[in-house]
Amino acid sequence: MEKFFKLKEHGTTVNREILAGLTTFLTMAYILAVNPSMLGAIPGMAKGGIFTATVLASAIATLVMALTANLPIALAPGMGLNAFFTYTVVFGMGYSWQTALTAVFLEGILFIVLSLVNVRELLIKAIPANLKKAVAVGIGLFIALIGMQNAGIVVDNPATLVGLGDLFTGSVENLPKYSPFLALLGLVIIICLYANKVPGAILIGILVTTIIGIPLGVTNIAKGFSPVSLPEAPLFFKFDFQNVLTFKFFTVFFTFFFVDIFDTIGTLVGVTTQAGIIDKNGEIPRVKQALLADAVGTVAGAALGTSTVTSYVESTAGVAAGGRTGLTALSASVLFFLALFLSPLFLLIPSAATAPALVIVGFLMMKSVKDIDFADPTEGIPAFLAIVMMPFAYSIAEGIVFGVLSYVILKAATSKFKDISVITWVLFAIFILRFFIN
Repeated sequence: MEKFFKLKEHGTTVNREILAGLTTFLTMAYILAVNPSMLGAIPGMAKGGIFTATVLASAIATLVMALTANLPIALAPGMGLNAFFTYTVVFGMGYSWQTALTAVFLEGILFIVLSLVNVRELLIKAIPANLKKAVAVGIGLFIALIGMQNAGIVVDNPATLVGLGDLFTGSVENLPKYSPFLALLGLVIIICLYANKVPGAILIGILVTTIIGIPLGVTNIAKGFSPVSLPEAPLFFKFDFQNVLTFKFFTVFFTFFFVDIFDTIGTLVGVTTQAGIIDKNGEIPRVKQALLADAVGTVAGAALGTSTVTSYVESTAGVAAGGRTGLTALSASVLFFLALFLSPLFLLIPSAATAPALVIVGFLMMKSVKDIDFADPTEGIPAFLAIVMMPFAYSIAEGIVFGVLSYVILKAATSKFKDISVITWVLFAIFILRFFIN
């Protein structure tokens, strides 16, 4: 362990690294309940198979991160990207889930290629800094909306499009009675735990809410229930390449790629900075291997039947517990593999218990808003449009499109052409064409 992970060089120990890995796992294990719940809303995608895919993709990607990059960072299917997969690509655009998996698979392949040939810097610089931050904020609002909708807190309203539902008994036909009440109770539990800096606050909140849901009739326990079982088979290689040459598919493909690469870069910078392992020039050590781990996880996840895998900012919890090397990630990976046999326990969790987790994740993603330059209209307006169009249009893709289009238009209108990169111009042209060509 010492020789491989260089523990003494990083000022850490085996025990500290294992504890950090456990902390990281607990803070992000909510994805094992949320991802099957979200993707499982799509007809034809079995929750058991999605759970298996989620666990395996997370374990594989985190293992690659541990063994190649030696960084204390864990990976799993990304929040926001799974919402985009389900609610925008499948339910919004009408694509099959097989086509959506194809977009994830191809995005992962491109990510691998670009990680190997070091083109990432060009892509990172192509998207304006304020738009990058706005995308995170917009996704946060979108996720929070989905959580409230899944719990019946926010419902359809013929007069105002959306409105507040019955917060006690509920008013949505396909949701169990008392779902909104349970979700709000779960939200109170999670935010109190989080405010008191309890490790694994989101996961603990989900589990406690699930238990409270039993007497309320929201959590249904089948007769003869056992929390342990052999995992179901994942959705192996369910791809559909028929629509890959359309502009609409490119928008889907680009959105997966865009959010994945910038979410990963942001997470890597944040975690390595907190761990004190970023160099004096602000460079991330072994960033090529770290990006490759993310890309390999995405390809593996798509092949197994889940949405894009990305680095998790919850890894900062493990860093705070003392994690400094890949041994932290290795420990988290082992725990993911062990969770493979607990699918009945995670699949028992109702949407009313995962909804509060989506809301609190939305809050966490809102933090970037304070760094957006709203004083400059050519920066602030595109950021604002990107943020609001995601929940209002119910689409992460449309938020990015409106953000890029308005950015180029405003910069050109104010003669700030030097702020527009060549790649941004290319994206502008493609997004304009998509309004005329299907």
